[in-house]
Amino acid sequence: MNKLNVILVFFCVLGIKAIGQNQTNAAPLILDMVHHNPGEAPYESKYNNPAIIKEMGYNGKVYFLFESPALAINWESVDADILPKGSDDRKWVDEKAKQIKQMHAACKEQNTAIYAMSDLVLFPKRLIEKYGIQESFGNPNDTLTEKLVRAQINEMFDQFPDLDGLVVRIGETYLHDAPYHLGAIDEKMNPEKTIIPLIKILKEEICEKRDKQLIFRTWGAFDRNLKAYMKVSNAIEPHENLIISIKHCEGDFHRSNEFSKVIGQGRHRQIIEVQSAREYEGKGAYPNYIANGVIEGFEEHARMPEERINSIKEFVETTPELYAGVWTWSRGGGWDGPYVKDELWCDLNSWVMAQWGQNTDKSEAFIFNRYATERLNLKGDDIAKFRKLCLLSAEAVVRGRNSTYRDMNPWWTRDQGIAWPMVVKGDLEQDRNLVQKDESIAKWKEIVKLAKSIDWQNDDTKNHAIGSADYGLRLYKIYRTLVYMKHAEGKGDTKKVKKWIKAYDKAWKDYNKLAKKYSSIATLYTQEYKRHIANNAHLKVNKLRSN
Repeated sequence: MNKLNVILVFFCVLGIKAIGQNQTNAAPLILDMVHHNPGEAPYESKYNNPAIIKEMGYNGKVYFLFESPALAINWESVDADILPKGSDDRKWVDEKAKQIKQMHAACKEQNTAIYAMSDLVLFPKRLIEKYGIQESFGNPNDTLTEKLVRAQINEMFDQFPDLDGLVVRIGETYLHDAPYHLGAIDEKMNPEKTIIPLIKILKEEICEKRDKQLIFRTWGAFDRNLKAYMKVSNAIEPHENLIISIKHCEGDFHRSNEFSKVIGQGRHRQIIEVQSAREYEGKGAYPNYIANGVIEGFEEHARMPEERINSIKEFVETTPELYAGVWTWSRGGGWDGPYVKDELWCDLNSWVMAQWGQNTDKSEAFIFNRYATERLNLKGDDIAKFRKLCLLSAEAVVRGRNSTYRDMNPWWTRDQGIAWPMVVKGDLEQDRNLVQKDESIAKWKEIVKLAKSIDWQNDDTKNHAIGSADYGLRLYKIYRTLVYMKHAEGKGDTKKVKKWIKAYDKAWKDYNKLAKKYSSIATLYTQEYKRHIANNAHLKVNKLRSN
């Protein structure tokens, strides 16, 4: 190699390095989404307001599935008869478009980036019927499906020019608030047949042709299989506008689930999803500070192999070139209640995540103390008390709903309902699970005590802080009675079963008195709730009463 070639190679290497540095040093995306309950009235939340989230530190808003332009384009570039003017479905689509444009205008006024989450593949029913693609429209390799997806993307950005990017998911399809559309995806977990070809289509149309951003969610598709994730990563050439979205934990937002094995892997920048008001843990009804665990690592993740990343702080430190930002769900997930009246605990998690996401050189504790002083106006020892209260809440929640060893199936309680506990087999596991239920109650009692000792900035905040802490204590007493009752039943100890039924009835009676004592607490869990719960706990208890 001659001297000139050596110099050219040297400068090429410098150029490549510089490009990588520019991408790394780009401002991270700090996004928020209100996840409205599908099929219900949208949440009334301050986080719907772009001005509010901008002030919190967010630079972009993700609009929920049923606020997506995918439901609001008229398809006239393809065929005017797909949604003919004057038809009910065209009227619905036009009204949806009007609503979405008003939302986008509010974001534009705040100079906040606009993203829309969309299920794919999603088409109008008339289109599917007219083209006879009922069996094929979920296949991105189908020639007509590919053509229609490309046309759909074009119409979305043409008819909604303020849109900065799309957030695409294929793991689920919700049609609760989409009466004139159908959705499908074939082999959603197959990299070769579905994920890779779909990303290639979207990347070409969104990232390359339009210089807009594509955020492709791994949820329910290639979020838990590292081999599948790497197949996708290796097959798709990186692009500055292509970002992969990953929940911080394996599967759904459950404590005791492992930290995601695909974070920090592959070639593509990654944005980390965080649920601030977790649907399996009260939805903000009680103290539940998860930002510390997400950033620094939850206690249950300390047992992970040393070579595995177990926090997003470690992710940023070890692979900064892959860090694209943080995406919170400030509200929502799941269905029904509890419904909060005061968004304090949602606000804490969201604000800390947003602020840390753009200041990753700062510790979580530093950001937290800023919240306590800047948002709550706490002073002196009250800052330390609030910190202790919040860290205790994380310890109490994991022990009360599960255990730090994942000794329970986490799906046993969700939304506003409670199922009969699902506990793993083994005396060691069951015994330590019971111990942690006792520990949870002890921690909740300390949380209530701390809430009462803090000099809150006003009576409303004081009422809610104490009331929501008491809400957690009384609810987790119900959980504890059920787990002990389950254990006694498994041992055939009828006398203890009766004892715990009595404790269960008292716990519910005390819990149902909360609303009379505290004016701003969330709506309550209910004994009758059965949605997405296979074995309602109260029904099981009533059967045990007669034994």
